[in-house]
Amino acid sequence: MARPEIVLYHYGISPFARRTVWYLALRGIPYSQCLQPGMLPRPDVARLGISYRRIPVLSIGKDIYLDTRLQLPKLEAMYPELPRLGSSTPEQQGIERLLSAYIIDSGIFQHAVKLLPTDLPFLKDPRYFKDRGDFMGTELSAEGMNKARPEALGEIAAAFELMETTFLADGREWILKTERPGLADIEAVWAFHWLTGVPGALPAERFSAEKFPRVYAWIKRFQEAVTSAKKRLEKPKTLNGEEAAKMIEGSSWNEEEEGGTVDGDDPVVVAEGLGKGCLVAISPTDTGRAHKDVGKLVRLDKDEVVIEVKTAEGESVRVHAPRHGYKVRRFDGEKGVAKL
Repeated sequence: MARPEIVLYHYGISPFARRTVWYLALRGIPYSQCLQPGMLPRPDVARLGISYRRIPVLSIGKDIYLDTRLQLPKLEAMYPELPRLGSSTPEQQGIERLLSAYIIDSGIFQHAVKLLPTDLPFLKDPRYFKDRGDFMGTELSAEGMNKARPEALGEIAAAFELMETTFLADGREWILKTERPGLADIEAVWAFHWLTGVPGALPAERFSAEKFPRVYAWIKRFQEAVTSAKKRLEKPKTLNGEEAAKMIEGSSWNEEEEGGTVDGDDPVVVAEGLGKGCLVAISPTDTGRAHKDVGKLVRLDKDEVVIEVKTAEGESVRVHAPRHGYKVRRFDGEKGVAKL
């Protein structure tokens, strides 16, 4: 059976989307893309039956994967004929996971956002702060960003120092001493790559190739490797929302439902009285948590929750989310609200 096609919903300046774009390029995996606006609404995503507001969204056939923390492992398990980017040893896999948690969960990216210069054109649009306020679950403003900047600079400087004096201290090209950039590099480099590419975000007196030569050289090598990989890969075809939805709805499943089980010993399953086929609501626990997706529970284990939802055309698709960073609750269909 032919492998289902990949469609990536994203926008170019999204630092999270770059993680998946880089992975696809470095692995040499072909895909199509459906480009999205930087702010809501995103009707192309909504027509898939999805309320999730974060980018990127990755479709592989009729299976739709939320969150780069799930997307990258799923892609890593696919295409065995292509060299993988992840490590095969438990020790190095642990480093990959810890780097992911350090950049995403410890607040490095949130601090990085506070360093965006408030004179950037999109930050002068009041819709941006309203949109990102919904995203963050708190009121945002240019004044608030300016007040938070000193502390954020300190946190980001500490992150640069960590990479300079530990992982890259011995002059290695890539974090795990690989011959080319690996998954560990993707997990770590993206926030540094993004910030150094935003003019005015980092003050030159504190951040420069002279002060952090190994970090800046690493970022440069990584970008060169990605650029070279993209030249070898066929340019992704750009689909509009209707074309992307029709491609997904007409595809096969990437994962077979058979074997999908609900772990009866999972604490959330026990507490909520969940079972296969019951209605549940899933949502992130950090950003975008007000946007909940409701569907029939297909699978739930320690790594992943899968629900079945209907597209605008009434076709079934399955939405996959990682357990880490996501809340799963039984949905009360009569009241139309989840127990949260």
